[in-house]
Amino acid sequence: MSQSVNRVSRRKWFGSTATFAAAILSCDWDHVCNALAADDPTSTAAPLNRMPRMVQEYFVGQLREIEHRSRQVQSNLKTKEDALAHISKVREKIADCFGKFPERTPLNARVTGIVERDAYRIENVIFESRPQFYVTANLYVPKNVIWPAPAVVGSCGHSTNGKAHHDYQAFCQGLATKGYVVLIFDPIGQGERLQYPNEQLKSRVAPGVGEHLLVGNQQFLVGEFFGSWRAWDGMRALDYLLSREEVDPQRLGITGNSGGGTMTTWLCGLDRRWSMGAPSCFVTTFRRNLENELPADVEQCPPRALAHGLDHIDFLIAMAPKPIILMAQTRDYFDIRGTIEAVTRLKRIYVLLGASPDDVRLYTGDGGHGYPKPAREAMYAHFNRAAGIAGSTIEPMLPPEEERTLLCTKSGQISELEGPAVYLFT
Repeated sequence: MSQSVNRVSRRKWFGSTATFAAAILSCDWDHVCNALAADDPTSTAAPLNRMPRMVQEYFVGQLREIEHRSRQVQSNLKTKEDALAHISKVREKIADCFGKFPERTPLNARVTGIVERDAYRIENVIFESRPQFYVTANLYVPKNVIWPAPAVVGSCGHSTNGKAHHDYQAFCQGLATKGYVVLIFDPIGQGERLQYPNEQLKSRVAPGVGEHLLVGNQQFLVGEFFGSWRAWDGMRALDYLLSREEVDPQRLGITGNSGGGTMTTWLCGLDRRWSMGAPSCFVTTFRRNLENELPADVEQCPPRALAHGLDHIDFLIAMAPKPIILMAQTRDYFDIRGTIEAVTRLKRIYVLLGASPDDVRLYTGDGGHGYPKPAREAMYAHFNRAAGIAGSTIEPMLPPEEERTLLCTKSGQISELEGPAVYLFT
């Protein structure tokens, strides 16, 4: 079957890109909103038509209208007082989505083993986020540092082995060698926390997504939200970090990739104690996810979020003006166009608050979904700057000239927007 293709000249494409970049840099919010809301003129993709479109198109239309109203609300913010009032309302809406959290009961934490390394030690930890609801975790404690030290909670993506996944061990090791105390814990249904094991201690329904969907659907029947259970584990993980004498309570970060990027984003909006955040490969917009027919776990869909006009970035707006870096990949299934939209909204709030432009950064890699070394290095540098650690300059990590034009889903090209490793994607 032949498909029609809308072609755009290089002159027209580069002209629109330059105008759009200038609008972001000059905080011309209305122009940015109009440009991002419009259909992508460079797209050559026709609808897949692999299913009847009526329901899909109905909900996409509903979500576009919700997004339009939310943009108008933010466009009307003109002063610092407006921004502060907006942040307060966003926090109230987030709290309504996640509901009331349980009472803080004793953690009853214990260390079950210790692994010694040259630059740090790893303590195997178990604590109770709820009475007799056990969370398994690894604590990375650096050696030869001045206490108290900055600390980070690591949130895992959908790895079958949870905290033992190589990318997640890598960022814990990297942070520990730079002087951070790091606690990374297994999500429910992953690693050492399977909820539906068989006789061989393997998951009966599949670890990660399989267990999340089952427990999440069961919780819906009794009026609970699985994302709230996941978030509470993360908040209690922070409680455990703060119980350690090695930890500086004024320098607390959170990071994670994929499903861990989800929980990093939610936790930034739920807990006021964080001083810095770094979600990887998650933040885009609900509209982009729906338009792309992207599946999602139960915990990635907070109840009433759309009714409240919330989007991914609102959870990071809730912790403004603390330092944030978003990590994204141009070949990820989380649409990077939505990431650009999100960071643009966040930057505007920070500008109104009078915060430093360096407190909001966007790192984009040229790979697929994941937390590779360059993204981790961008996170280290941003956290170092926020924590006041020497060597905090983010070094340029631009790809070679011949690699700066990338092909991916609904892509055209990338061009440098501002600063090292920060791009405008259209």
